[in-house]
Amino acid sequence: MAAYPPVRRPTTPTGSRPLPGRVTEGAITGFLFKVIREQIPRTQDELAEDLGVDKSTLQGWESGRRPLSATRAGNLVAMRRRLILLGAPSGLVEMLNTAMDADLLLGEILGADPLHGRLGDHPLAAWVLTRDTTHMIGWAVGGVLPGVVAAHSTIPAARRGPVSSSPLLEAGLRARFFQCLRTASEMVERAGEDSSLLRRQVWYLSSYDQEWDAASWFDGLRRRGAMTATVDGWSPRWVEARSVAAALARQGDPTLMREFINRSIADHDEAEVANLNYWAHWLGLDGRPQTDDGFMAERDRPAWDASALLRAFAVRLDRAVEYTDLYIHSIWALIVSRRGLLDSDPHVARELAGRVRLLLDGNTLSVESRRELESVHYGLRTSGYST
Repeated sequence: MAAYPPVRRPTTPTGSRPLPGRVTEGAITGFLFKVIREQIPRTQDELAEDLGVDKSTLQGWESGRRPLSATRAGNLVAMRRRLILLGAPSGLVEMLNTAMDADLLLGEILGADPLHGRLGDHPLAAWVLTRDTTHMIGWAVGGVLPGVVAAHSTIPAARRGPVSSSPLLEAGLRARFFQCLRTASEMVERAGEDSSLLRRQVWYLSSYDQEWDAASWFDGLRRRGAMTATVDGWSPRWVEARSVAAALARQGDPTLMREFINRSIADHDEAEVANLNYWAHWLGLDGRPQTDDGFMAERDRPAWDASALLRAFAVRLDRAVEYTDLYIHSIWALIVSRRGLLDSDPHVARELAGRVRLLLDGNTLSVESRRELESVHYGLRTSGYST
């Protein structure tokens, strides 16, 4: 069977708007660059002078017509350093590479032909996405502001004229993106474990479609035997079930996630390890690029720092409300599996204790999550970090 055809890079006349139905190659990176400029703050004229480029070049970067990814590597490194010296938030500047990766994936997904290409050549089939790359794509197809961008910037609530407040694609392109995902899902529905990564990443990205009835779609897959909601112990199907539960939780239904935690993670040592390994990769704490999900089964000497993972959990515990159950269980499992972890970073332990108390004082937790969080609270209290 023929491989996927190369992505056709869209072109537009200089100075024109992107053509309807076409994606501008550097749209996400360009919008992030504009956010960075506004945080310094600089006008286009001022920043062009600071960087030693023409205003038209800078405008091309921001619109995506002249993608930053086409800039010579040395010039790009120098520009990032210059932006930070000018006062740009370093956290945003560091995300430019991630935005370029997201632009590349977005273009490849829109350009892929799942009906005539090899499944293994699909852009989602051989690269395990991280949270930041996924959220950048979600910014373009769902208008959801990535947390890392929100944490380092203040995006103006209103601008004069018809100026977008996000890199959200026009409606036709968004529809085409989600249809590409649906078509890919249909093609791999009954494929073997070799297509597991493609299946689960297609399913999760589909959850950014707010007009999609995810519950009904997954229920249909389950009835046809193409999906298993819960799996005992780690396997490629386990990862798929986790992604399905996460997709439904993103859309506001935590039921399957709670069932998955109770039946497919808790009391399964290999699944507990896989869950923490995946979290470390998802949050960018395991810097190794992954081409399949096999790394989740690694049990000896994990390539990530447990204190860093606990810190990442602590700052997000009361923010990502759709994943509260998974965060709580993962924190509990991490502390249980790493003796002395709470004492390795007292500042993080105290921050965690404050967030734990807030959640325990509320009435939104499930019975299992409350039980596990009370256990975490007990550990914090006996270690002297909570009252």
